[in-house]
Amino acid sequence: MTETTQVWKTQDIADKYLSGVRGAIPFAAEQIEVMHMLIKMSGINVKSFLDLGCGDGILAAAILEHFPDSKAVLLDISKPMIKAVKDKLSSYIHIDYIVYDYGKKDWVGEVKHQAPFDIIVSGFSIHHQPDARKFEIYGELFNLLNTNGLFINIEQVSSPTKWIESVFDELFIESLYQMHLKQGDVVTRTQVAGEWFTRPDIEANILAPVEKQCEWLRQIGYSDVDCYFKILELAVFGGRK
Repeated sequence: MTETTQVWKTQDIADKYLSGVRGAIPFAAEQIEVMHMLIKMSGINVKSFLDLGCGDGILAAAILEHFPDSKAVLLDISKPMIKAVKDKLSSYIHIDYIVYDYGKKDWVGEVKHQAPFDIIVSGFSIHHQPDARKFEIYGELFNLLNTNGLFINIEQVSSPTKWIESVFDELFIESLYQMHLKQGDVVTRTQVAGEWFTRPDIEANILAPVEKQCEWLRQIGYSDVDCYFKILELAVFGGRK
């Protein structure tokens, strides 16, 4: 386990993410719409899928809404996250929940017996891994996919310049602030900004350019690789096997 991922095992971080940051991600609905479009255009009748670093289970829930009988594997390093997902998806019966650190190279053994998968998705998770490990994970996922299977990564990527990074920060801070206002919270925008720049998980982010990551996918053997959606540091990218 890397030091950067250790922070996500705590209940406090999980609670803050579930009650705050996840609900304020800008254009979250559009990102999921792009995921649905890619699955639809692939023509895959999803019978099995893996959600890697499943977090609050929002991607798995979106897939199960369209393919309720599919067998799902949800893996996350955080026990609190997995508990929250179990509560959220309690009406679905074909789900295997796994608490494990996929930063460890032996993680594949936890899911291999249920492979190959028609779809593999990941949301705002792989960016916590060092770049060399990211590349390895993409290769591991490729080997877990069915032929013609689809990998979709909804992810935070690095900004090419500090100015663009500052634009992204403003986008997210404003989204968080508006979320607090809708919830009736008594908070100033300055307070929200302060919490954004001092959040305890910020050091866990190891961001990489989306262009570089797409090139890694091509090197591994994925086809139809592209960044299908992007606004500043929020990207949807992936490819097919």
